Amino acid sequence: MHVVCRTGIGAAGTRETWGARLIKDSEFVLKLLSEQGMVSESQITEARNAAMDSGSGDVVGELVKSGAVDYEAMLSMLAQQYGMEMMSIADYDIPPEVIDAISPDYARYYQVVPVSKEDMLLTVAMSDPTDVEKLDTLRYLLGGDVDAVIAPEAEIIAALDRYYPEAEEESGSIAKDVDMSAAEMVIESADADAANTMDDDDNAPIIRLVSKLIIDAYKMRASDIHLEPMEKRYRVRYRIDGALREVDGPPKYLQANFTSRVKIMAHLDITEKRIPQDGRIQITVGDKDLDLRVSSIPTVFGESIVMRILDKSSIQLDIPRLGFYADDLELVTKIINYPDGIFLVTGPTGSGKTTSLYAFLNTINTTARKLITVEDPIEYQLPGINQVQVDRHVDMTFAAALRSMLRQAPNIIMVGEIRDLETAEIAINAALTGHLVFSTLHTNDAPGAVTRLVDMGVKPFLVATALRAVMAQRLLRRVCKECAEPYTPTAAEKRILGLTDEYLANHQFVKGKGCRHCGYTGYKGRVGIYEIFLITEEIAQLIFSNETSGTLRNFARRNGMRSLRDDAIRKAEAGISTLEEVIFVTLRDED
Repeated sequence: MHVVCRTGIGAAGTRETWGARLIKDSEFVLKLLSEQGMVSESQITEARNAAMDSGSGDVVGELVKSGAVDYEAMLSMLAQQYGMEMMSIADYDIPPEVIDAISPDYARYYQVVPVSKEDMLLTVAMSDPTDVEKLDTLRYLLGGDVDAVIAPEAEIIAALDRYYPEAEEESGSIAKDVDMSAAEMVIESADADAANTMDDDDNAPIIRLVSKLIIDAYKMRASDIHLEPMEKRYRVRYRIDGALREVDGPPKYLQANFTSRVKIMAHLDITEKRIPQDGRIQITVGDKDLDLRVSSIPTVFGESIVMRILDKSSIQLDIPRLGFYADDLELVTKIINYPDGIFLVTGPTGSGKTTSLYAFLNTINTTARKLITVEDPIEYQLPGINQVQVDRHVDMTFAAALRSMLRQAPNIIMVGEIRDLETAEIAINAALTGHLVFSTLHTNDAPGAVTRLVDMGVKPFLVATALRAVMAQRLLRRVCKECAEPYTPTAAEKRILGLTDEYLANHQFVKGKGCRHCGYTGYKGRVGIYEIFLITEEIAQLIFSNETSGTLRNFARRNGMRSLRDDAIRKAEAGISTLEEVIFVTLRDED
């Protein structure tokens, strides 16, 4: 099957039908032809009628076919309008390394011939100066800059036959897959293998492009992929080390195809575009198993999709590797070995709470103890631990699962999050009846967890009796070791952090200059900072008296509790992070 419409000079020396699809913006071309005096309005009207009668809709093609417009003259005029050069490639000898710059399927489908390559700039010959979207697509596919010259279509087809003779069958597949509608994509791509693996033999461009997007994100250590439809473009951003970084995205006109492909992979309903949807993609990249949590919500310009990447092999299950200093490590080890009570980990979404809990559970997981967790969702599977998935469709809520778990006679329980009074009361009752309970809350600091539980409706005396400790945490970006250099704090940094000249005389700080290893950000990787609020007898009495979180915090600070900022500054002093990052991550908490 040959998908390229053969036009140009026929065997008898006359021009064959010139396909309308070869000119992207035909109405604009007709306007230019009229303004340039190359064709009259009556000739355009006749061509419109002929195009209507033939059913082709190709008005420009009818003008060329009838001889009203000279094809080469029109092409030269269009090239001039778009600031492109005309080039004859009929007798041009193209080096093999230039031909190899574009695969045969791309060259045939997009009807382009590479003619030169200099550094990162690839120049291709094409026959339609108005098709700027084609250049945008090629830039995205090839990951580099692409420029164009204009050549007659007959010469381009001859060059394709000469340099890419073996790729004709592939081109048919490419054309079919790129142009298919959302409904057709379901039929072609919904099977499990196509949806959940990255097969190098799969020739569908949209499948390859989405796969490339995920693989690139993984290689760049991204935790999230954001596909965001804007008014005139389709923005793609990766969250790397907690910060969003924009990368080259596909052209706007591929937005619907991208959205459909991701929704197919996540087993979402591609026909439903009015309500939010959540799904999951499980894939293998190399020898790594990746789990992607997919969220789709409708926006003004289309569906916005976020894919959270969970690398099962990268989770840190060793507590010392989380970034604890010796004193905090000793305190945490003591807390997780208590026989009963509640240990809460607090912080905003994406602060590493689940990773910390998994590391705690992994440390105390022995054959002599029974551990059960209830999570939404189960992010990582831990060997030797019974993990229960929340499913609200069958009324398997946190509270319902927790109530049933207690009948399993566990020693240790982990509740993914305490979200309501019912869950909080069951967790506290479990702690008071001899179970060690781990869970999370969304609060800014550790003492704030007490106020949060009381606000839910838990009696202060129950909180004072059951709670053993609260740990607040955040993640600081690490300074890139490859480009770290000494750094002198600014006046603003000294003022905000309260750094005296005497203090600065005895401490050194660093900052990343930016290099290829860190993507020129100066940071690579993250480390945790922690605030550990231990419930002593004195603090339990304050909780029982229903004191405010501010009172609890001040008392704990006076008695040795280190704040998030204190721990962050310690890590900046050690050259692990920067003062800029310390201020950015902890400013709201200190306020």
